[in-house]
Amino acid sequence: MAAQIKTSYPATSTVALTLTTASLASDTNLLAGRASTAVDNTTNVDLDHLLSGAIRTGTSPTVSTTIEVWAYSYLSIASGTPTYADGITGTDANKSMTSANVKNAGLRLVTAITVDNTTGRDYPIPPTSIAGLFGGVLPPFWGIFVVHNTAVALNATQVALQYERVQAQTV
Repeated sequence: MAAQIKTSYPATSTVALTLTTASLASDTNLLAGRASTAVDNTTNVDLDHLLSGAIRTGTSPTVSTTIEVWAYSYLSIASGTPTYADGITGTDANKSMTSANVKNAGLRLVTAITVDNTTGRDYPIPPTSIAGLFGGVLPPFWGIFVVHNTAVALNATQVALQYERVQAQTV
C-alpha cells in the first residue's frame, strides 16, 4: 500500500505575530498603518500558515468605516536579505504606503472589516491561508500590514494575531 500524506500541526504550531496594533492611529486614506515583523519560514519550511486572531476597535469608532488586514511577501532576496513592497522593512513598525494603487499591487488583502459604532469590539479574523493569498505556495518571508479609518485609534489593549503552522506527514 502506498504511503498517505496527511496534514500535520507541529506541537509548537501556534505562533504570535510581532505586530503592535495597540492605539494604532486612524488614517482617512487607508495608507498609514502598521507592518508586522516578517515571518521567516526558511528553517521550518512549513507548507502553510493560517493567520487568525482579532482586531479591537477604540472608543466610539465611526460606523461603517473599515479595518484592513493585508499580507506582504518578499519581492527579492539579495545576499540573504529580503526586500519588500513600498519600503516595508520586515520589522514591527509604522508604515505609510505611497498610494492605494501601490498597496493594491504589492500586498494581498486578507480581510476588510466594516465596523459598528461600538467601543472595544473585537472583530475576528478566521483562519486564513497565507499560501492561498500567494498562489498556493507559502513565501519564505511574509508579514501583515494593518490600516484603518475608524476616526479613532484602535484600542490600547491589543488582541493578538497569530498563525498556525501547517506541515505534511507521511503515514
